[in-house]
Amino acid sequence: MQIPIWPDAAPDPQPVSGPETAKTGASDLVAGKPWTYVENVTTPTMTIYSPTGTNTGAAVVVFPGGGYQILAIDLEGTEVCDWLTQKGITCALLKYRVTDVGPYPKSGPYPESLMALEDAQRALRLMRFHAAEWRIDPHKIGVLGFSAGGHLSVAMSIYFDEHLYTAVDAADQLSCRPDFAVAIYPGHLSRAAAEYDAGMGAKKYALPPPDSLATADENIGLNPDIAVTNETPPTFLLQAEDDHVDSVYDSLSYYIALKKAGVPAEMHLYAHGNHAFGLRRTKLPITAWPQLVETWLGTIAMIPESPPAAAPSN
Repeated sequence: MQIPIWPDAAPDPQPVSGPETAKTGASDLVAGKPWTYVENVTTPTMTIYSPTGTNTGAAVVVFPGGGYQILAIDLEGTEVCDWLTQKGITCALLKYRVTDVGPYPKSGPYPESLMALEDAQRALRLMRFHAAEWRIDPHKIGVLGFSAGGHLSVAMSIYFDEHLYTAVDAADQLSCRPDFAVAIYPGHLSRAAAEYDAGMGAKKYALPPPDSLATADENIGLNPDIAVTNETPPTFLLQAEDDHVDSVYDSLSYYIALKKAGVPAEMHLYAHGNHAFGLRRTKLPITAWPQLVETWLGTIAMIPESPPAAAPSN
């Protein structure tokens, strides 16, 4: 079931170079297979996938990555929903607005641009509004994103009290705070990433002075736009140390901030994996991460905990 998330025109639009188009990245294979991306999204939609396994009541809004310019709609979208629904989790794939027109960073990250976070806030509110209809526990709705979508998961965890758009219906009276967040190879989280954004972006804004942590080690200073509090939801982070797109310091800096604020957090770092591998299994250990997420969701009581594996017999 696919639904438009805005009853009328979406707020704060930005120009695009043409109509919405889906293309295949055939020359850049992932686990030996091509992947599909969508560009020029101006009409955001949410596609609901019901559980195929026993319904746990949990739900996840999925944010594909793509640098806020495109959306890796299968690799980091439909394939994710296929996995989650088998585990009894309702999945909502958000096709949020992206554009490749204008100066960096195009349609994101917030606060440089409003579009993607507006769409994400609206989507989570719609999930809560339709919770009874879609057989969802309104207190077990989380977000999961990759790369730019990983940043969007963090932004949802930070800015849930900020009303970015004028309410359009009753759904907008509900909270958009996720109950948990999963960020897979996220970007834009470290101070170094923020400095790059600030220098490249349209606003060319000056960052505040670095805090003591950033002064001690500029790599693990947090993006000053990311203000973690004890209301930030429990978070799962995963990244490869050889990620050539978004540095492992994005996850490290955010993890440190979560721990300082007393927020339950789990982080997994691997030596190899690079970037944009989605759920596609290879020989690299990092590609077994979905099982780690399933276990973590059990430990925070979002889904039933899996029974421990039986000890090998002698």
